[in-house]
Amino acid sequence: MKVVDVRAKTDDELAQQLDGFGREIFNLRFQRANGQLENTARVRQVRRDIARIKTVLGERHRKAS
Repeated sequence: MKVVDVRAKTDDELAQQLDGFGREIFNLRFQRANGQLENTARVRQVRRDIARIKTVLGERHRKAS
């Protein structure tokens, strides 16, 4: 996911997507602990997507204040 895509979404869409990524990272961590994780790069990708979303939401919050 690129920053341009994140900025194009509304706050509600980002919150929903953030919730989905939270569940996904939880499942990926379980898979890694059990030795069942096949795509190890996905963990890093999801963590970075979460950070991008939180950064954009923070920028919007500071701008609104």
